[in-house]
Amino acid sequence: MLTDGNIPPYPLSLRLKPQENPFFMKIVLLAVGEMKEPPLRELMQRYASRIPHYMPFEAVSLPDVRARGISEDEQRRREGEAILGRVAPGDTVVLLDERGREMTSRELASFIDRKASTLARNLVFVIGGPYGFSPAVYDRADMKLGLSRLTFTHEMARVLTAEQLYRAMTILRGEPYHHD
Repeated sequence: MLTDGNIPPYPLSLRLKPQENPFFMKIVLLAVGEMKEPPLRELMQRYASRIPHYMPFEAVSLPDVRARGISEDEQRRREGEAILGRVAPGDTVVLLDERGREMTSRELASFIDRKASTLARNLVFVIGGPYGFSPAVYDRADMKLGLSRLTFTHEMARVLTAEQLYRAMTILRGEPYHHD
């Protein structure tokens, strides 16, 4: 706790160790399917292991529901049920969507800081399956976020999202990882 009246340049939500964080917000990266490419899986693990030093974090892989003979709509519906089954009523859900709002790294950091100051639940970033999200998942979403106007594989999207979450934490802490 601070007793000398000096306030660090980073927000209260990041001044405490994750287990001492009074806001109890956890960041969850929820994605459909497993990561099969070893180099991308290693990168994902590298960033995912760094984020909990700043804020509670969990990366969740949902089972791939691809099956012979099911339509794209049916696959989206099944994936949607799995996604919604992992989202609690008080969670803020952010879909990673090609038509979503694009942010700078500093804007993402500010968004996370605002949520950490007001949420008592999870901030859930969701990466859907190959055909996108079901209408039910879109209806539940609080926001759509676009990583870029470019198209990435789902595995690359996971790595990029994890890296940006880590980058946001370092921005909020005033650490030298991010350079404008």
